[in-house]
Amino acid sequence: MKNEAKQSSSPAVAQLCLVRPIPMHLVMFDIDGTLTETMKVDEECFVRSFKAVFGFADINTAWSHYPRTTDSGIFHDVFTSRIGRSPTAQETSQFRQHFIQLLAAASSQSPFTPVAGADRLLSRLAQGGSHRVSLATGGWGDSARLKMASAGMCFDDHPAASADDALDRESIMRLSRQRAAERYGESFACTVYVGDGVWDARACRSVGIPFIGIGTRSRATRLSAEGAVCVFPDFSDVDLFLRNLYEITNGA
Repeated sequence: MKNEAKQSSSPAVAQLCLVRPIPMHLVMFDIDGTLTETMKVDEECFVRSFKAVFGFADINTAWSHYPRTTDSGIFHDVFTSRIGRSPTAQETSQFRQHFIQLLAAASSQSPFTPVAGADRLLSRLAQGGSHRVSLATGGWGDSARLKMASAGMCFDDHPAASADDALDRESIMRLSRQRAAERYGESFACTVYVGDGVWDARACRSVGIPFIGIGTRSRATRLSAEGAVCVFPDFSDVDLFLRNLYEITNGA
């Protein structure tokens, strides 16, 4: 009887041994210029806020030249260089509120648009079995939420980190990954970042994760030179993007 029991249970045991959990991969997205077409309006409102709130003119908008290319990092560096001290919490809040008001006014005049295919891509990834989504933006959370909502997407659908959390992008990326692991209740075999700036590529190199670039013409060339594993003009060909994503994550 003991032998019979052993024989009858062994196929089930063998079957259990063959079942392996699907490795999960995290796809982390930037927002401005990656999910939403808001780079230009964001820059205009940011510069106008410096002038309106503090009287700062002639802001250097070559953002890649700043050591920390985030809203909080750039604001801190500009303010410190002009005033000679760090901004107070009240001064930071005053600037942010004005900046958000300008963005809200701009979006009410003309709703922001998603980067082509971005909303469909997020939906496809949400339905898939092997990838999870998180957001890691250099913008402040309230501005990111406004931009995505105006473009027909929901910031709060995904675990996220923003310039509210840190001055540098590397810390924001690490926190986004941590929050994704907490939200989804699992660790990730691979994390890939999708962004449109050279600062994104450099942060990915520092953190040690693959970078997918979004850009055209000279921007695409520069992103490739900065180490992007591949560059797309947008997400209009969702299937092509997903095929490349699967190759990157499965090969990592």
